[in-house]
Parts: sequence; C-alpha cells; structure tokens
Amino acid sequence: MCGIAGIFLPQNATEIDQALLTRMNGIQSHRGPDDDGFFYGPGIGLAHRRLSIIDLSGGHQPLFNEDGNVCVVFNGEIYNYQELADELTTKGHIFQTHSDTETIVHAWEEWGPNCVERFRGMFAFAIWDQTQQQLFIARDRLGIKPLYYSVLADGTLIFGSELKVLKQHPDLPRAIDHRAVEDYFTFGYIPEPKTIFADVFKLEPGHYLLLDRKNLIQPVPTEYWDIRLSGESVTLEDTERELVDRLTEAVKIRLVSEVPLGAFLSGGVDSSAVVALMSNLQDAPVNTCSIGFDVKEFNETEYAQIVADRYKTNHHSGTVSQDDFDLIDKLADLYDEPYADSSAMPTYRVCELARKHVTVALSGDGGDELLAGYRRYRWHLNEDRVRDKLPYALRRPLFGFLGKVYPKLDWAPRFLRAKTTFQSMAFDSVEGYHNTMSIMRQDARNALFSDQLKSKLNGYSSLEVFRHHEASAPTTDPLKKIQYIDMKTYLVGDILTKVDRASMAHSLEVRVPLLDHKFVEWAFNVQSTATLQGHEGKYCFKKALEPHLPHDVLYRKKMGFAVPLANWFRGPLQQKLRDSLLSGVMVECGLFNPNTLTTLIDQHLSGRRDNSAALWTLMMFAAFMQKNAPEPE
Repeated sequence: MCGIAGIFLPQNATEIDQALLTRMNGIQSHRGPDDDGFFYGPGIGLAHRRLSIIDLSGGHQPLFNEDGNVCVVFNGEIYNYQELADELTTKGHIFQTHSDTETIVHAWEEWGPNCVERFRGMFAFAIWDQTQQQLFIARDRLGIKPLYYSVLADGTLIFGSELKVLKQHPDLPRAIDHRAVEDYFTFGYIPEPKTIFADVFKLEPGHYLLLDRKNLIQPVPTEYWDIRLSGESVTLEDTERELVDRLTEAVKIRLVSEVPLGAFLSGGVDSSAVVALMSNLQDAPVNTCSIGFDVKEFNETEYAQIVADRYKTNHHSGTVSQDDFDLIDKLADLYDEPYADSSAMPTYRVCELARKHVTVALSGDGGDELLAGYRRYRWHLNEDRVRDKLPYALRRPLFGFLGKVYPKLDWAPRFLRAKTTFQSMAFDSVEGYHNTMSIMRQDARNALFSDQLKSKLNGYSSLEVFRHHEASAPTTDPLKKIQYIDMKTYLVGDILTKVDRASMAHSLEVRVPLLDHKFVEWAFNVQSTATLQGHEGKYCFKKALEPHLPHDVLYRKKMGFAVPLANWFRGPLQQKLRDSLLSGVMVECGLFNPNTLTTLIDQHLSGRRDNSAALWTLMMFAAFMQKNAPEPE
C-alpha cells in the first residue's frame, strides 16, 4: 500500500515547486515508509510513497513505459496483473519489472481511459502521458482506496491520498462546506464527493478524471462502473452451490505477497469466513489477529478463538481496556476531517497488533452491506410493510404526531424506544431509512444548528444524499435499494475510510475479498429472500458456510465493534467533554446553539438521556476545528 500526490498546471508549463511537492508527499510517509519517488516535467509533478509488497526490488515509483513517455504513481493492488501482463506482452509491450504497477502504464497505452475496466483490484492512481499531454486519475470501483483533489483559483489541480496532503499547499481554499456540516451531523462522516472544505473533493468510487492540455476544460469526474442487476436473479440454491467457490477465488488472488500476510479475525461471520477459506488455500497456518475488550458485552474474542482453534492459525489477541480513550486526540490527525465512528479506536488497535506480525491483512469488510447482514434492514422492511398498508395521507399526520410527542426513552427496554420508528413511519421508504441512519435526526439538528448555519444551508438537507443515490439505484426492490445506498454512502464514507486510515497509520495493507468487484456483481443479484430470511440476515451466506464454520459463530447475535462512550462521558471524559463543547472554537465558530450544547451534556450526565452518539460526534468536530482553524466560509 502506498500514498500518491501530484500537482498539475493545465494552462502553462512552468516548473513545479519541488519543495512543495516534497512536503505534500512527506506528510503521508506513514502510507509508504519503504521508499519515495518523484517525477517532474513541464507543469507536472508526481510523487509516491511506497510500502513494498510485490517485486520488492523492482517496484520503485514513479514507473514508466518503454520510452519514458508514460508515467504512473499508484496506490493499491492489481490482482490480475499477471494475466494482464501476459495479454499486453502478446500485443508487443515490453515489461521491465514484475510489479503490478507496470501493467497500468502499458494498459493505458493499449486501451486509454478504458484501461480501468480491465483492472481487478483496489486502486487510486495517476498517469501522465507526455505525448498526449493528458493527466488521468482513477479510483477503484468500491472506493477501497482514497483520492482527494482540488482545483485552485489559478486552475492548478492538486491531488493526494489523504486530505492532509492537499493541506500542505498554501493556496488550498479552506472555507467550510456548510452542506458537509449538515451531512456530518446526520451520518457521522462526510459522504463522497464532498469534504469538509467547499472546494476540495473526494473522487467518487468507480470514477476517473481526465485532464487534457490540448483541450482545456474544467475537470469533471466520469463514471466507469456501477453496481447493476444482470437480469438473472441468483436463488438460494445457486448461492449454496456457488458462493464458496466464488469467494474462495476472490480470496485466492489476494494471497500474492512477498511480505508476511495474515487476516483480521473478529469472531464475526465475515472475517471467520475469510480465515476459513485462506486456511483451505495454503499449507502454512494463517496469521490471525483479534482485539477484545475487558467489558464482556463488547468482547467476542472467544468466538475468534473457536475459529482459530478449528483452523490451527497463528493467533494473536490483544485486549482494549474500557478506559482506552488515549486515541481521541489522535483521531483528528488520522482522519483529517470530522469523522465520528468511535470504532475507529479498536480498529486502530487491531491494526497496531497486526502490523507486529504481518504487512498485509485480509478483512471481512463489506459483507453486511452486500448480503444484508445489518439488523436495521429487517426493521426497515417491517416498517415498509406498514407503509404499504397505510396511505401516506393518513400515515404522515398520524406517525408524525406520535414521533413528535413520544418521549425519547433511552433508558427503557428496546420495544419501548419507539420514537425513531414513529418518526420514520411518517416518511416514505428512503426518507424513513435516512431517519434511521441519522446520528442526530432532523429535529435534533434543527435544535443544534445556529440561525446563521441554517441560513447558510438555505434549505439543504442531508436527505439529498440518499435521494441522489436512490435515483441511480438499479432496482425498486426495497431491500436492495437501501443496500445500494449503503454501499454508496456508509460503506465507503465510514467503513472503508476507517480501515484505510487506521491501517495506513501503521503501514499495514488491508485487502477486502468480499468487495472484489466480480463477487459484488454476482452477490448483488442474489434474491432478497435468500439474503434476508425471517430474522436471519446473510442467510444464504451462512448456509453456504455451514461446512466451514461452527454453528455458534454463524448464527450468534451480531455484536459490532463498539466502545463504551456513555460511561466515558459520565466518568473520566466528563471534563474533557465540557471543555471541548462549551468553550473556545465551538462557541466562537457561530455554527451551533450554545444552549443546545449545554442541554445535551446535562441530559447525558444526569442519566435522563443517552446522548453519547451526538456528544461524540460533536467532540470529534471540535477536535477538527481546534486543529485546523478553518476559515468561516
């Protein structure tokens, strides 16, 4: 795994500021501690940090074609590189290395922008074609690898693997995107293509940018891939027959490495499946790593140990204390922009543990979104059944009233905590799901935001993010529609972002076989009745894996990767919470209602409400503001 950076002057061919590009590249040295490299040409500069995985001696970047006219910097892995190299060799291309990176430059020569359709892997890369005077930047289909870019006031394009790379440029505009603030306090992350800064963007998954000096136009991302239905529905019988073989193939191609390789093993279904299939594919024991908690309700290491024992892995386990909040201040540096998934802390720890033993780790990420593993999918479909029976004209006023007057009973048993359900039932299906997924729902955001921020938003709502993806969804199936929305938002904005930054902080490469695009294309066509059956999510996945994993691992209650925030805020973090939210930049920025900040804290400390999710979201925003001192607009 690596980091890339670049500066492109589309309107002139003056020399690039080499000291600036060196700083941009140096700030991401954690992504590639083994090597660095630079290319400079008239009006173009490319930089690379390398974590050596394949072709340790010959994979230095930037890497060139035979005559030196095409140059690439690359972050990721192309798993079908040998197959591509063989095909390109028959077409007359000459390879100088055994690196997967070199297939990119020759594929560009042969197929141009369509080369991305040939790559099977995770990637963000930039190609400079001196002859064509073109800069081509692409990101993988699912967004496993990140790519940030900005067009500066003078037309200069800058890009990098992390936002901190761009922040090294003195002319980077840092005005806050108020829509991103609304999105963040809804979702806990800022969804693609936005960032916290109005003029900085993430290149969306499955998109590329093509800049051409001969035809100067504002760069507009072009989509080259999306999740689609094939027209051939995959049945439960099909999955039981094919799933293990298809996933085994996706795992197998991710085992190529010239450095130590292993896997995360949480004890959940997805990571256990990956470990089981890895064990069947190699003679040597798999290196596995898991992190547990010293609080029983958050700890699932016993299930990880069951799988480790069954497959006789080299298992390494660590324990996170319930008071392990030392990472809080580090998270703002790690994620660069507001990010509120508190499971980033144990994820950081398991990556830290894994890096002591391996350089590459396979993970089980993506299974819940792809194969309907979240409980919220079942709840959503139950709500949809009620929506179908009650006309909107009756449902909206009835449930809207109940959602407004019903108390927020955080302390009560789950079946009495119906406020969110009542609110959601007043909406259509997608708006209801948006309400369910909101950390702070619309009424809570209205109370939190200042009049100044509401004016800046000018009616914008984060619901527009879901509406945009709803319009692109390839199906009207209510389950697949919200799975599609999750894969475009939560998966890339939260899960994959979390793992990329936490792993790269330790120079650890993480590979994700469940998000192999060929497996995704097949699995998304599995019938909804096969993925979600009764109360059982990922039903077909679990049935197919019964010969490979114990029943207790497959069918136990899902736990997640949570931390005890509520207790932290009522105990050791109480003063830090007050200091972060009630003084300094959070009050002075003019974005929030100070009375609401006080109320949220007081309610939580008194035990009347569990506001821990909202308070954590606010604390992470405060950490960002304190470290970045952004312009007000």
